[in-house]
Amino acid sequence: MPFSSHEADRVRAVWQDLHLPGIVDVHTHFMPRPVMDKVWSYFDSAGPLVGREWPITYRADEDVRVSTLREFGIRAYSSLVYPHKPNMAEWLNGWANDFAANHEDCLHTATFYPEESATTYVSRAIQAGTQVFKSHIQVGDYSPMDSLLDGVWSQIADSQVPVIIHCGSGPAPGRHTGPEPIRALLHRFPSLPLIIAHMGMPEYAAFLDLAGEYPNVHLDTTMAFTDFAEEDAPFPADLRSRLVDAGDRILFGSDFPNIPYGYTHALEAVTGLGFDDDWQRNVLYRNAARLFGLDRPSE
Repeated sequence: MPFSSHEADRVRAVWQDLHLPGIVDVHTHFMPRPVMDKVWSYFDSAGPLVGREWPITYRADEDVRVSTLREFGIRAYSSLVYPHKPNMAEWLNGWANDFAANHEDCLHTATFYPEESATTYVSRAIQAGTQVFKSHIQVGDYSPMDSLLDGVWSQIADSQVPVIIHCGSGPAPGRHTGPEPIRALLHRFPSLPLIIAHMGMPEYAAFLDLAGEYPNVHLDTTMAFTDFAEEDAPFPADLRSRLVDAGDRILFGSDFPNIPYGYTHALEAVTGLGFDDDWQRNVLYRNAARLFGLDRPSE
C-alpha cells in the first residue's frame, strides 16, 4: 500500500476538524497505463521539463491509487490527461470517459490539442457530460492563441466547462508559458472558466491579477506553498494578503500521484498559511463544490 492508516487518519482529520464532508482535489492524474508509465519514466529521468530529482510518492496500480484517495476522504477528484502531439487527445478522451463512468467520484475529464479535429471532439466531449478539461501549455508546447483552438475556446466559453490550464513557467518555462498568452486569450474570450494550475507558479502575482480582472478565472494550489516548491519558486510574502482577497477563487489541488512528498504535506502547506477556518473550507471544498455543482440534488 502506498499509504499508511496513520496518513489516512491525518488527512481525514483535516477536513473533519473543519466540519466538511470531505475534500475536492481538482488536480489529480489518472491515465492509460502506457501513458502513466511514460510520465513516471520522464520524472524518474529528471527530464528538462522537470529539471530536478522528483520521486513519485504514490507510484502504484490504478485501483490502489483510487483506493488511496477514497481512504483519504477525497469526495471528488479528476483524471487529468493531456496530449503532447496531434491525434492523441481524442483517444485520451475516450479512456477518461470510460474511467469516469466506472468511478463515480471522478470528475468527467477531457483534453484537447491544436488540430483540425479539436472543435469536433471537444463538442462531443461537452455533449457527453465532461465536467473539466485539461490544457497543458508546457508539455503540449502550443500557444493557447493557436487558430486551431478558436472553436474549442468558443465552445468552452459557451458551455462554461472549466479548464485546468498549466500555463505558468514552472517547473521549467516553455515557449508559450507565462501570463501574457493567457491575458491575450482572456481578452478575446473574457468569460472563459480557467483554473490556473499551480497558482501560476512562478508568476504568482500576474496570475492573481488575472483572477482579479476576470470573474471566471480560478487558481489551484497544486504544489504551491510546499517545501519542495518553496525551494525554487517561493510564494512572495507580500502576496499573502491577496490570497485572502481571492479566497472564493482558489481550489485545492495536489498533483497526486506524481508528488515527491506525502499528501498530508500538500494539505498542511495550505492549511498552514494561517488563514481562518472559513477560508480553508472554501479552498478545500466549497469553491470546487460550487464550481462543479457537487452539492446539487441529483435529477
